[in-house]
Amino acid sequence: LLIAADAVLALAASPLMALAGSALWGLHMALTQGLLAKLVADTAPAQLRGTAFGIFNLVSGVALLLASVIAGTLWSAFGASATFLAGAAFAAATAFGLLGYRTIPRAVEQ
Repeated sequence: LLIAADAVLALAASPLMALAGSALWGLHMALTQGLLAKLVADTAPAQLRGTAFGIFNLVSGVALLLASVIAGTLWSAFGASATFLAGAAFAAATAFGLLGYRTIPRAVEQ
């Protein structure tokens, strides 16, 4: 959904297309933010759950700041379309990287 949202926003030639891109972006956020919070809650030990959320939000904030600086630089240098196309490219690269990710199965203890 994020790739589609960025593509629609990059190609938006009317307010309706911009609204459609924003709706897709909102759907992406709705589908991912709860999963990320659940992942943190399920992974962290109960006594460190607050710390885990703090670290998660700190890292997310730093990543968001870095992404915003990159987006602002792209927007100033190349315009809005380039910014959203770069976002789609980053999301696609991440998706392909996750598709290629394999975990090594642990030996089953007998």
